[in-house]
Amino acid sequence: MENNEICKLLGIKYPVFQGGMAWIADAELAAAVSNAGGLGIIAAMNSNGEQLREQITKAKELTGKPFGVNLMLMSPFIDEAVDVVCKEGVKVVTTGAGNPAKYMEKLLGAGVKVICVVASVALAVMVERMGASAVVAEGCESGGHVGDTTTMALVPQVVDAVNIPVIAAGGIADARGMAAAFMLGAKGIQMGTRFLTAKECNVHANYKEKVLKAKDRDTIVTGKSLGHPVRALKNRMTREFTEKENTPGTTPDELEKMGAGALRRAAIEGDVKYGSCMCGQIAGLVNSEDTCKEIVEGICSGAYALLGI
Repeated sequence: MENNEICKLLGIKYPVFQGGMAWIADAELAAAVSNAGGLGIIAAMNSNGEQLREQITKAKELTGKPFGVNLMLMSPFIDEAVDVVCKEGVKVVTTGAGNPAKYMEKLLGAGVKVICVVASVALAVMVERMGASAVVAEGCESGGHVGDTTTMALVPQVVDAVNIPVIAAGGIADARGMAAAFMLGAKGIQMGTRFLTAKECNVHANYKEKVLKAKDRDTIVTGKSLGHPVRALKNRMTREFTEKENTPGTTPDELEKMGAGALRRAAIEGDVKYGSCMCGQIAGLVNSEDTCKEIVEGICSGAYALLGI
């Protein structure tokens, strides 16, 4: 797809982004995806500047291909993260969990291409005006923090509303999903859950096994009452959280305390009972542990064949 807008914009072979999954998307996974021809993305999450710099340095050692950083705008270290991205010459960032307006001038001034993850048409239009190079339209089928609109409904509406390229995300894990995204007007795709089971992914084996065994109805969204809902695999933690969330009199502080550190417990410590195993609804299609190269090339070749490209 040498004429693909996203590939030309970023200098990548395939229009496939790897999601910036907190505690999961490290330098090794990002480099593996980039080496496979896609865009690997390091999750800055709540890392301080030095921690993020270490990951960027490691990625540079592992790949000479373009890679990006996902900036979580709610991070207490976001100012440090933006400084590091600019000083280290990172060429592209994706942004999530907030409005990037405060940082756009600095990022654009440093030559960084800013691609914003959006869950609504309004936010897509807003970030285009700010100078975003593209947007990731992410439907509620995705894992982690989700919006309200499905990918099938969101992507074409965003495509119609903006003049910059749109990357589709949420519920995409194979060639059929990629082909469907292109038919909706997207120029690329972003996948998180599919890369969770990649051989190069360093997520705890317990987490990876739970994803591989998951079926179509094995995810649940919690935290709607807090204003930042999260999709994860069902387990004891999500059941207890749901019960608490639906109990009259439960305070937001109580719920926040229950969720604090839950993703780290699952991804790093392997606690898949009381940890948060963030995962998309597409988990039922993710049933093999492949290399990033096999994932990227397999999905793209299959999609191109379906589309007659």
